[in-house]
Order: sequence, then structure tokens, then C-alpha cells
Amino acid sequence: MRHLYWILTNKSFLWTLLIINILGTIYGYIWYGSQLEGTEWYFIPFVPDSPTASLFFVVVLVGFLFKKHWGLFQALAVITLFKYGIWAVVMNILTLKVSGSLPWEGYMLMASHLGMAIQGLLYAPFYRIKMWQLVVAAVWTLHNEIIDYVFMQYPVYSQLNLYIKEIGYFTFWLSLLSIFIAWYVGVKEQRLKWSLPEKW
Repeated sequence: MRHLYWILTNKSFLWTLLIINILGTIYGYIWYGSQLEGTEWYFIPFVPDSPTASLFFVVVLVGFLFKKHWGLFQALAVITLFKYGIWAVVMNILTLKVSGSLPWEGYMLMASHLGMAIQGLLYAPFYRIKMWQLVVAAVWTLHNEIIDYVFMQYPVYSQLNLYIKEIGYFTFWLSLLSIFIAWYVGVKEQRLKWSLPEKW
């Protein structure tokens, strides 16, 4: 655990992770470009799910670099990184099963989104999330669910629209699991908390 702590708090590693997440966030918004062009302005904040999740984590990493704990962004990051990270992996596997093939971009998305979920959990011992911050993040997440599957602003991806009811049901329970994980690692398990280093 000492070696993991050293890696996660290494300033060079944090800067590298920050740059990777910034680039991934930019790429993600570009990926959603065509869908956003046809999206009503009031839905836009809730459409590009994965890049917004990584943007939350960018804010968390900036806070760490300045030795700050921004609990609301930590709650938003850990919930959405896990949710959309796992969601994208499952959706690409489903696409492979439905279509019988998956382009290289699909495998790239699986790897990058799995990385999203993992990085959000790896930094969980450093989070300082208050209950009200978790509640706000949970409301954001479930509200996003409604926007996606009631107002039909879900990510347009391959042939998955054929199974949108099943996907919406799966995503709802994935949201609840993500919120529970955020509560467990960010609020409940205070005894497992690590502190940011006093000096880099």
C-alpha cells in the first residue's frame, strides 16, 4: 500500500494523469460533436456523459495539486467515472455481440473507459465527501438518467437503439450501484482515508 500511495501522490504522476484526462475530455466532447449539433441547448450539459465525468476528475486532480479537497467534485467524479466507465465497456461488448464485430475504436473506448472507472476508485482513499455533497451528486446522476432515457438524449451508438429500454433499465441500476460505491468509499470508510503529502 505504501508503494501505491507513493505513486498516486507523486507530483509528476498527478500532472501526467491530469494531462491525459484533459486530452481525453477534449476528445470526448469532439466525439459527441455531431450529436450536440442536433441537441437543444438546455439538454447539452447532460448529453456528453463520459467527457463530463473526466472533466469532474480534472477538477479533482487540480485540487489535489493545490492540496485542496473539493468534495462535491470528488463525489461527482467517483460516481460518474465508475458509471460511464463501466457503461461504455458493457455497451461495446453488447455492440460486438449484436453486430458480430467491433472496430478498433471500440476496443480503444473499452480500454479508456475502464481506465476511467479504475482511476476514480484508486483515488477514493483521498476523497473527503460530505453527505450533502453525495446527495447533490446523486441527484445530478439520476437527473441525467431521466434526460437520457425519458427525453431520449442517450448517447447515439451503433445499433444499441434497438435495445434502449433494456439499456435504460441497466443504466438505472448501474447509477444506484455507482452512488452506493461513492457513499461507501467517500463517506462511510473514513478509517481508510489517506492524507495528501505535506510536501511534494
